[in-house]
Amino acid sequence: MKAALIEQAGGPEVLVYSDVADPVPEPDQVVVDIHAASVNAADWKVRAGGYGPDMAFPYILGRDFSGTVSAVGAEVTDLNIGDAVFGVCDVGQEGAYAEKIAVKAAIIAKKPDTLSHIEAAALALIGLTALVSIEDTLELRSGETILIQGGAGGVAGFAIQLARHIGARVISTASAANHDYLRGLGADEIIDYNVEDFTEAVSDCDAVFDTVGDDVAQRSFAVLKPGGRAAFIASGPTAPESPRQDVRSLRPQVGRDRPHLERIVELVRSGAVRIPEIALYPLSEAATAHRVSEGRHLRGKLVLKVR
Repeated sequence: MKAALIEQAGGPEVLVYSDVADPVPEPDQVVVDIHAASVNAADWKVRAGGYGPDMAFPYILGRDFSGTVSAVGAEVTDLNIGDAVFGVCDVGQEGAYAEKIAVKAAIIAKKPDTLSHIEAAALALIGLTALVSIEDTLELRSGETILIQGGAGGVAGFAIQLARHIGARVISTASAANHDYLRGLGADEIIDYNVEDFTEAVSDCDAVFDTVGDDVAQRSFAVLKPGGRAAFIASGPTAPESPRQDVRSLRPQVGRDRPHLERIVELVRSGAVRIPEIALYPLSEAATAHRVSEGRHLRGKLVLKVR
């Protein structure tokens, strides 16, 4: 099979399009013929060698995908050859930048006919991350106010819509070019981070969801009311230490399971969440997609078309 892989850590140029052996399923796994895989910030952080699992080269990147089951392990009874499925690789596993992947059957879900493979791949990890962050970690409630940092990104865009669906007031940060996009997602207030300091424009938030990291993460504590909580997904495997004793700093633990994927489908089906804007690249141009992603000014999602 064809795959986009790396044989050493480095910049986008180390990604090569090459042939590797087809996977064989373990008893609790299925093999999925991948139609589309999405590009996430974690992918280029792993590629650069500073984030994620230890790598044995050649190493295939990629965490979420959509495709069709082509082989079934002996213990799998709830999926069949020919089923359209989507999902996210197990924690510690990667390999979605390929024509095939072996993955645990229990952590993927059937793809509805109403979603294309490209759309399902775009939604899988961002939806899972947003759900775990907003509902499970922050436990956001109707009537609360939340600041979502970096609103134009895939996870943040899903989170904006989810927070509005819950009934919260949503404030977000974005460049001026993305303000209309965020209003369309349901943001009540948008701050242009290029011209305005969000710590001066916002206060008394019940929650913060940070998808940006670095100094934005540290400064986010300032906008919380006493008793508030903040969740961080761009500051490494642990949450940054809070400079305040009266607020909580949280790192969402984004596991893998079918019920969360099925909730993504239901939110889209009900109209609560819409498909993000998608920029599509062939798998053979994964390096180009990484350069765009690493620029950190992407709106929506990058998806690799595999077949």
